[in-house]
Amino acid sequence: MHLGGRRIGRRIGRSIYGRVAGLKNRLVRARYFRGHGVHSPFVYAIVRQVFMRHDLLPGDRELYGALCAAGVGHRRAVQLQNLFIHCGYHTFAMNRTGGDLCVVGRSLPEEEVLALVDQARRCGTTLVLLEPYADEERCRLCRRIVAAHGCTSVDNRAYLLIFNNYLPKQHFRI
Repeated sequence: MHLGGRRIGRRIGRSIYGRVAGLKNRLVRARYFRGHGVHSPFVYAIVRQVFMRHDLLPGDRELYGALCAAGVGHRRAVQLQNLFIHCGYHTFAMNRTGGDLCVVGRSLPEEEVLALVDQARRCGTTLVLLEPYADEERCRLCRRIVAAHGCTSVDNRAYLLIFNNYLPKQHFRI
């Protein structure tokens, strides 16, 4: 449609590029659908008992409340609360270290995120980076963190889990 000599609407090139990129993302993750292709019993249990569960596990729900208050969607808050219970964590922290699980929001600058990643590695804390695909800068940061990380990491599009435990270096895109 034209208006005053200008074209209105989306450009076809962007639309096709976005669809091709989305298809590539789905194909890369297809092998881990419902836990198939995951050769780690630890990660397989997380996929089956945390990511595929839609209700909260019995137990404390303090993390769920804090995540909802921070603007995290219901489904993702349920998943992270269930991960907290499933892994047997007792304490958590938001945008700082100091617990078994450290949740890092999108608002922190890159330098602070990298400092938290380093502190979590030294303390053996599991790190959750929310919205790893929010923008290109955040995506590059998360790729750098995963490449430098010496243990298991799990990317499920809404958040990136960085485990700092005894597991070997593996990266799963769920």
